[in-house]
Amino acid sequence: MKVKDLNSELLENAANMLKAIAHPKRLAILNYLDGGRKLSVTELHKLLELEQSTTSHHLGILRDKGVLGARREGKNTFYYLKHDNLTRIIECVSRCV
Repeated sequence: MKVKDLNSELLENAANMLKAIAHPKRLAILNYLDGGRKLSVTELHKLLELEQSTTSHHLGILRDKGVLGARREGKNTFYYLKHDNLTRIIECVSRCV
């Protein structure tokens, strides 16, 4: 599908998702969740070496823009990629730099 075939709402949603992932720590989150992994805030904040509140902030942005999904299990919420193709975007861009 070509860009000219997409309607403005789809383009707006795509732009918002790209804006949401356009941060080094958020890209790292996507990398950690690649391959169908589901991780909690606690697991991610340790991997990212960030405060838990900062990690939660980044997760909230990604979730609000439709990049991540979340599933609650007891006291923990596990985050996962809603679209497996997002990691392909990162791979493509990394080959261009």
